[in-house]
Amino acid sequence: MKRQTGFRAFIRRTLVLARAEVLHVVRDKATLVQIIVMPLVQLLLLSNVATFAIKQSPVYVVDFDRSSTSRGLVSRLGASGLFNIVGQSESPAAADDAMLRGDVTLVLTIPHDFEAALTRENRAPLHIDVNAEKGSAAGIVQSYVAQILESYSTEIAADRGLMAGKRVGKIETVTRGRFNPTLDYKQYMVPGILVALVTMIGTLLTAQNIAREKEMGTLEQLNVTPITKAQFITAKLLPFWVLALLDLGLGLIVAHFVFSVPVRGSLILLFGSAGVYLVVALSIGLWISTLVETQQQAMFVSFFILMIYLLMSGLFTPVDSMPRWVQLLSELNPVRHFVTIARDILMKGSGLAEIARPLGILAVYGALVLALSIRQYSKRTA
Repeated sequence: MKRQTGFRAFIRRTLVLARAEVLHVVRDKATLVQIIVMPLVQLLLLSNVATFAIKQSPVYVVDFDRSSTSRGLVSRLGASGLFNIVGQSESPAAADDAMLRGDVTLVLTIPHDFEAALTRENRAPLHIDVNAEKGSAAGIVQSYVAQILESYSTEIAADRGLMAGKRVGKIETVTRGRFNPTLDYKQYMVPGILVALVTMIGTLLTAQNIAREKEMGTLEQLNVTPITKAQFITAKLLPFWVLALLDLGLGLIVAHFVFSVPVRGSLILLFGSAGVYLVVALSIGLWISTLVETQQQAMFVSFFILMIYLLMSGLFTPVDSMPRWVQLLSELNPVRHFVTIARDILMKGSGLAEIARPLGILAVYGALVLALSIRQYSKRTA
């Protein structure tokens, strides 16, 4: 009976402190905007910016051949929707100047006797200059050109075979994109961006909130009250845990109705996984708060950790493309595991069995980090 009474008292005091924390957030307009409005604005902006899909890439064509075949090739590039022919001449110097100014991404040079070489030898050289300053974008543009050239050369070979009365053999392949048939990059990026925003809310605001208590001197006052450290920490973390889940829900609504992100899996499973993940994010924020004395310090340390987390999470670049040692190190990154969970549930419709491994890692990670943070906090406030 005494144990039940003590537990009820613990819950009652914790809820009173949590209610006071919620009222503080609601009354502070700056914090309210930071929690609700800014993540939605960032989601709308970043989802349109963070994409590797390249369309209407500017191209300059240097056509020395000026034949029907070369004109057909240029028309095919322009009609693909991937390239925009911004200039065409027989001057390589003009093309070089355009690339030097940054006006074009690609220069296609069609040599003399291009059509004649195709007719005579069934092959002809083309010279392609790609502006490699933009790194991965250059590789994407180059792959687009290669696909168009391959398709066009196949058509030319087939037409010539039919005109000569020959039967041209052709292997036909049917490619299907599973989970994202339209290859819409937003459907891949938006779930990851949602995870990033929820992480920033959970980690940054928690670290700043407790650091603010230190700056105001109220932390020392609370330490001499009957309120236990467990009650204080729970009351501090619980409101941000709930608010982060609320932000996730609002973000999912925007993602589905604005960006057509599918919801193929269970939302209950997604929010349950988010609840586990947020324990990790909030615990990291609590741990940061034990290392700093001011809100400014908390912000700098949080951004330093979050930047590493996001870059190593597979959000912007695939983990598979990273060096092996980085792939192994990224297993310690909780953001990577929740990004995997969010994408699997939303895009693939994965169930608990499919996400058991990353979810289990997050559960273990959350327990360890929370225990470490509470221990470190107790040492600093003892």
